[in-house]
Amino acid sequence: MSSDRPLRVAVVGHVEWVEFARLSHVPRAGEIVEAHDLFQEPAGGGAVAAVQLARLCGHATLFTALGEDHLGEAARVRLRELGVRVHFAPRAAPTRRALTLLAGRAPERTILTLGERLEPSGEDRRLPWGELAEMDAVYFTAGDLSALRAARRAPRLIASPRAFDALAHGVPLDALVMSLADASEQAQLRRARRDARLVVRTEGARGGSWFEGLDEERPRGWDAVEPPGPPVDTYGCGDSFAAGFTLGLAMGLEVPVALALGARCGAVCLTGRGPYQRQLTAADLESLSPLA
Repeated sequence: MSSDRPLRVAVVGHVEWVEFARLSHVPRAGEIVEAHDLFQEPAGGGAVAAVQLARLCGHATLFTALGEDHLGEAARVRLRELGVRVHFAPRAAPTRRALTLLAGRAPERTILTLGERLEPSGEDRRLPWGELAEMDAVYFTAGDLSALRAARRAPRLIASPRAFDALAHGVPLDALVMSLADASEQAQLRRARRDARLVVRTEGARGGSWFEGLDEERPRGWDAVEPPGPPVDTYGCGDSFAAGFTLGLAMGLEVPVALALGARCGAVCLTGRGPYQRQLTAADLESLSPLA
């Protein structure tokens, strides 16, 4: 990652205070199941991607919105500990919470969200939107149309279909990254893909596919990366992938190589408990021959 200056990357997106738990099995109606291996983290798509970028670049900036409550404060403190510079707009609504469950030994998670998703607005003067023009790349998971337009000032703009109403208004995207396992993202893709130069579709252990513009009939694929250990938890893998892919485009890598970087980020995340125990770092990146 050598260059004349360090790369600058940012995320515009959402944060949720997530409680993680493992169960022996998913409870049936009326059943009580004791949870164990409990812990909490600020997560959600915006937070996870920002932490992954910080670990790859040494720093990253997150534009978000948080409730004026103890969870909002705890999220800011923890994200700063993880290397993320946080710009937040305060909201009267409480910081959104989520419960993430793992059943048995399976790594696939189930997520229950609690409360309204808080999103930053480009109309909020408390956020330094002008900084985005100085970034090499921005990954966008949540915000309004004016926030997306501010993010578009960066040379590279990658978005998730979870940006919902901000998309499909003619703001050009360098890439749209979505999961084929997520029905809501697939539905949103049909609205938003006309504005995307590239569409990237992840399929977990099967790798994924990508195509240019509206050329969906001729997709190109990539293979999944073998995880560097036993699979533990899928939470955060998709957003770690998107962060790595965003960084690859910011570095000027060809699309297949940027996808390989994203796939490695997702594979490493899979081997950790929650989103942050295991993520690819700058030291790891320097040791990878195609990307060093």
